[in-house]
Amino acid sequence: MSTGEKRALSSSQAGGLCSARRCADAQFEGGVSRAARERSVSPSTRFQRVTIGLGLVLLALACHTSAPAPAPAPSAGLPLVAPESLGFDSLRLDSVVVYLQTQVDSAFPGAVVAVGRHGRLALLAAIGHYAANDPRPVEPGTIYDLASLTKVIALTTECILLVDQGKLDLDAPVQRYLPEFRGPMKDSVTIRHLLTHSAGLAADLPLWDSTRTRAAALALVDTSPLLSPPGTQYVYSDLSAIVLMQVVERITGRPFDQVLADDVFGPLGMTATRFVPPKAWRRHIAPTEVDTFFRHRLLIGEVHDESAARLGGVSGNAGLFSNAPDLAQFASWLLDARAGRLTPRPRPGVNAELVRQFTTKQDIPPGSSRALGWDTPSGRSSGGSAPPADAFGHTGYTGTSIWLYPTQDMFVILLTNRVNPTRTNIKILNVRPRVADYAQAALTRPDL
Repeated sequence: MSTGEKRALSSSQAGGLCSARRCADAQFEGGVSRAARERSVSPSTRFQRVTIGLGLVLLALACHTSAPAPAPAPSAGLPLVAPESLGFDSLRLDSVVVYLQTQVDSAFPGAVVAVGRHGRLALLAAIGHYAANDPRPVEPGTIYDLASLTKVIALTTECILLVDQGKLDLDAPVQRYLPEFRGPMKDSVTIRHLLTHSAGLAADLPLWDSTRTRAAALALVDTSPLLSPPGTQYVYSDLSAIVLMQVVERITGRPFDQVLADDVFGPLGMTATRFVPPKAWRRHIAPTEVDTFFRHRLLIGEVHDESAARLGGVSGNAGLFSNAPDLAQFASWLLDARAGRLTPRPRPGVNAELVRQFTTKQDIPPGSSRALGWDTPSGRSSGGSAPPADAFGHTGYTGTSIWLYPTQDMFVILLTNRVNPTRTNIKILNVRPRVADYAQAALTRPDL
């Protein structure tokens, strides 16, 4: 969550879950939504529409040879198959799309949803339009600012790989890797504390208006005081992610964005996933907010988060852009890795038990729902009202979410730009759990 979000979220709305500022996945009532439009979609029509739509997107992108293609080639994405072949009831799965159509111009301008199992997609649908003032229909390959999904898709994944390679020790002090991380009690902060948001660091700092360079911003983060002893309090902290990003860079000797391109996005064929997307991608990126207090313009292809913006758009807390087909590819790989299923190269190989550790609640501090980087269901979860016990996921402040259900080998991805034109629209908090519930209810043959 960015510094400016404090202006939109009150302590009563967030229920006191996060102190200094309100965390991106805090749950509160989003008000009464307005039904924009609702129509039924037959399974055959939806399947044909999504398949044809994705094909047209890929064809159109291929014609623009002067710019990097922001959508993956067909061979890089997961195959879209009949929902019944994956154990879903087609009519029930259609309810996901029908419901999201009612939320257009209410909870968000547009959205893309992906539901899959067993390395295949049962649903890939685009709903609504690009922005409040952009009537172009959203496409399955439309790219979104992932916001805090960066913490899990990028930062946590790289940490898994580094631990697996013996280069990162979860219980080592942060100062072993980053001596600049100094101050009272900081010698007791471990990598595990950073990943569970229990390091004692503040939620965020106004880097955007208190520093002018990336180096100055990082120095301010590294020397910021702890607000509580390590391991004693949960505070969802962008600062923890920024510190951990620096640890990754020190271990690898490479810039953070290059590390992820080399180790994760490239091997997984995630061709629409990157930090600081080129200008040639702009027409395929859903705008976020009309920034009225920092950059004073509509943000398209610029990271929404102010702290990540001060860091040049490359950060561990935010800055990643991607689309649903790429994230589906990622989710399928992570579920395979967690289950110990062998996957063909160049997909990264990693120890299954380690992935399970990263995606299991750590209980640090006692009562926290956080796994290592990832979150697990707790109370009114964005992963659904009654998700499986081993579910894990994360949300992004711009209106994005990803949830994985290992028992069912299933994932649900929702990408929206709910902050367009303004972050004051918080109805997405009601949308996420309903989408997850509809998708779960559509799985009538979990044995398949």
